[in-house]
Amino acid sequence: MSVPPFAPAPFPLARPRRLRAQPWIRRLVAETTLSPADLVWPLIVHDGADDRVPVPSMPGVFRLSPSEAARAAVQARDLGIPMVALFPNVDGAIKDSIGSGATDPDGLIPDCIRAIKDAAPEIGVMTDVALDCYTDHGHDGVLEDGRILNDASLDRLSEQAFIHAHAGADVVAPSDMMDGRIQAVREALEANGFQDTLILSYAAKYASAFYGPYRDAVGSARALTGDKKTYQMDFANSDEALREVAMDIAEGADAVMVKPGLPYLDIVRRVSETFRVPTFAYQVSGEYAMVRAAMANGWLDEDRAILESLHAFKRAGAAGVLTYFAPQAARLLGA
Repeated sequence: MSVPPFAPAPFPLARPRRLRAQPWIRRLVAETTLSPADLVWPLIVHDGADDRVPVPSMPGVFRLSPSEAARAAVQARDLGIPMVALFPNVDGAIKDSIGSGATDPDGLIPDCIRAIKDAAPEIGVMTDVALDCYTDHGHDGVLEDGRILNDASLDRLSEQAFIHAHAGADVVAPSDMMDGRIQAVREALEANGFQDTLILSYAAKYASAFYGPYRDAVGSARALTGDKKTYQMDFANSDEALREVAMDIAEGADAVMVKPGLPYLDIVRRVSETFRVPTFAYQVSGEYAMVRAAMANGWLDEDRAILESLHAFKRAGAAGVLTYFAPQAARLLGA
């Protein structure tokens, strides 16, 4: 029988509740801390005429015009949130099988980057590198005869990342899950003088049911044909995530992402402990919508539920969390 490394004294000599008895001691011995600096605010931006359009399946979330996105970035700066992440709804753009609109240097995302950098240059800007919002089939890569073409997609994704970096993006985040895309993007950035642009790879992105409200928000749900299981990961797998992360780090990723968030905290823990690189998690739209619905029905205490869920990511080892609750959480943490 093995001897445990630490054998606590028995009750009544040991009374663990002593360390919980007062707020000051609970704060003093807290094992993890959460601050606005741990948050990334995802912004849904759109090319429509209105400044703000509510997303019905995500109460409190709006599609924003470039000028409204700039105002949100100023708000983020003032709240202590270090970075915003941009996701497009491009109903006004041409959508085709190769996602041509993704590489328009005068498109929605470049416009938003420039507007944010003019209004709040201190804020980091992250962009989504994927084709699904720009294709007429709703997939993250080039589609031909019903198949997603991996290598042809890499060229499109690399060009998209370059366009974003050229517009001023600080972080490009490939979320497509094509094989080899991190190396392709890194080589494109290096070749064009953007060696300082960070790559945050969606290294372990699962084929999840929790993306539904987001796909409504960005308009890809209507176009999506079939599912994304040939490139996004099987939720039954854990070891596979470590292989994917290892490949992306070797190809030049500066940080990695696990997506979705709360149902995959075991993956966050394994990745952060195994690789010791900045590991981010995304509290995705379905998670947000569920918590919001429970709050609206009075089933959850709003402030406590938000902070408890975000602390779970930090406890699991996340360096930062993408969350639609970011501004509300930052206010609570600054109170």
